Amino acid sequence: MSEEKLVRGIGRWDLTAIAINTIIGAGIFGLPSKAYALIGSYSLFAFVACALIVGVIVLCYAEVSSRFTATGGPYLYAKEAFGSIVGFEVGWLYWIVRVTTFAANCNLLVTYFGFFVPSAAEGLARIAVISFVVAVIVAVNIIGVRESAIMTNVFTVGKLAPLFIFAIIGLAFIEPANFTFDAVPEYSAFSSAVLLLIYAFVGFEVAVVMAGETKDPQKNTPFALIVALAVVATTYILVQIVSIGVLPGLATSERPLADAANAFMGPVGAAFITVGALVSILGNLNVGLLGGTRLLFAMSEQKEFPAFVGKVHERFRTPHVSILLTGLVILLLTIYSSFITALAIATITRLLVYATTCLALPVLRQRNDAPEAKFHVPLGIAAAVLSILLIGWLLTQVAFVREGVPILIAAGIGLVLYFANRYFRM
Repeated sequence: MSEEKLVRGIGRWDLTAIAINTIIGAGIFGLPSKAYALIGSYSLFAFVACALIVGVIVLCYAEVSSRFTATGGPYLYAKEAFGSIVGFEVGWLYWIVRVTTFAANCNLLVTYFGFFVPSAAEGLARIAVISFVVAVIVAVNIIGVRESAIMTNVFTVGKLAPLFIFAIIGLAFIEPANFTFDAVPEYSAFSSAVLLLIYAFVGFEVAVVMAGETKDPQKNTPFALIVALAVVATTYILVQIVSIGVLPGLATSERPLADAANAFMGPVGAAFITVGALVSILGNLNVGLLGGTRLLFAMSEQKEFPAFVGKVHERFRTPHVSILLTGLVILLLTIYSSFITALAIATITRLLVYATTCLALPVLRQRNDAPEAKFHVPLGIAAAVLSILLIGWLLTQVAFVREGVPILIAAGIGLVLYFANRYFRM
């Protein structure tokens, strides 16, 4: 089993740091202005709405994850609750989300780095920077999960510190007149803002994928999920308050936090926030690779990917083949793409994955042979139903042709891989 091959080197606070790092990536450094452009000061309520929506989903994840100790997360839950095909599709689609999100954010990292070294954002220099970043993160992940966790902890402090400093200092420079709540936004505008901001709250699920390398995952995973969301939601709301309060031109800003910091801390503040963005994205990339590679490993362990994908390094006790394979795909995808990636598609695919875990909660509660839950959500069935309704509401905001069709194509490719693997194993 996977838990016998891997090292349980991730503690409670390490796992919390992983969850925070996967939630706080690039989104918070750009989305405050996008949300404000849609609904003005009511964007504060959109942030609160997102925190509540994701909070209900997180509670479902907390209970379901407390039943398992093996690597796999949502893939494992879907397989246990709904069977092999559904499980494979969930794992496959989520792996695609991870590699495309890595590619998009890595390109954004290069763009932010261009703030200091403009030539690094284009041509051969861009390829060199991308290759260096991917190589370092791949190397750290191969050397050991404990080393990767230490790197994650450093990035967590490095990304939270600038945001907290921005929020705390910025509160003293707020202009109350910048907040206007006279014109209530239309329903469609508010729902569009919520769907947009959901991207800034997703990613917590990487923490549950790591169960096979987590100490006492049935207790520590629920703790990490809930604490991480509380920290992130508080940070985001404070950041949005400051952004609105100090930057009158927020709606048109391309780098809202840097521009807002410049307004009350000058050019040094803008540079400080830009460094924070770089650290934040690097931390997100590290844990993104960590989670994506463990999915391939778990699927190989379940014999739904070729056995060689699940090989573990004899010395480092890490799934080096899945790390190298995912790293290669990420490298090529990052070089030949840009940040103009369908981030909405990644968010929508995540919502579908979330739905399977929320549906798994009542299914596993009804089964006598299901692993025992170490964490029980009060009114858990109601939480699962509410989560599904909220996810359904968010999905009604989707443009099917632009965003739904690519997901269906990816799912179709997954089915081909699933049945091809079964055929060649016979």
